[in-house]
Amino acid sequence: MTGGSARDRELSVVLEGYSFLECPRWRDGRLWISDFYTGRVVSTDAGGGAEVVARVPGQPSGLGFLPDGRALVVSMRDHRILVREHSGGLAEYADLSGSATGFLNDMVVDGAGRAFVGDFGFDLMGGAPLRYAALTRVDPDGTVTTAAEDLGFPNGMVVLPGNVLLVAETFAGRITAFDIGGDGGLSGRRVWARFGEAPRTRDVAEAIGLLQVAPDGICADAEGAVWVADALHGRVIRVREGGGIVDEIQAGTGVFACMLGGEDGRTLFLCTAPSFAEHERRDTREARLLAVRVDVPHGGLP
Repeated sequence: MTGGSARDRELSVVLEGYSFLECPRWRDGRLWISDFYTGRVVSTDAGGGAEVVARVPGQPSGLGFLPDGRALVVSMRDHRILVREHSGGLAEYADLSGSATGFLNDMVVDGAGRAFVGDFGFDLMGGAPLRYAALTRVDPDGTVTTAAEDLGFPNGMVVLPGNVLLVAETFAGRITAFDIGGDGGLSGRRVWARFGEAPRTRDVAEAIGLLQVAPDGICADAEGAVWVADALHGRVIRVREGGGIVDEIQAGTGVFACMLGGEDGRTLFLCTAPSFAEHERRDTREARLLAVRVDVPHGGLP
């Protein structure tokens, strides 16, 4: 591995006192971020101050931006995508209740304005058996299409140059790649990075015990590598195609999403909390946004 560890790279606190932060996105000099259990989307200039930019009673998750600059926000529990107009108001953009089999999850918007949205596939917090899920595409005209199926908890996503979509499959312990066609269709499905064998069990606790890496939120850098929040091991890892881990930063707490940003694209923001279980996070305010400097700047989308 290169680049050192948290012991020789200082982690700083950007924000604290939140419930569970997820899906950070750097845009126009500010980081946008969802706070699950307060129902808020906030933005920060990374200087410590925060502004509430949206209130989402259905629990905000994935964030993205359309080519015209309007923000899309996943409303997890009611299976909707909302659009934040330039005026700041929210409106329904798409209804995914006909395709989602669990709470909606993360989202990425490609350069053509197509939103790719994952969902849990099962009631994770309610203790249901593990079930694989589909990835849904929402086109700019509002059309909702199943883009891919049989994904092991599709979570963080990035679009690399050349229109390659990467999807973190948390409960399969891998990152899967697709080629995005001109019409938004996905083809060329392949494993981009594998972190051990995918657990062959429907028991969530057993699956968690078998995962070597649980890829949650991800972001790409200018060298085509991907920073991965390992949801089970309190770290982010930098991964190259093929699965080679070339860097690691231990956070000292759970890390569930990450994003490169800052003026030069070399600030890695980490969404941290002691755990991910809803009953442990809903009524606490222990989540923090941390930041650390890295060598290679941001690349790809978001």
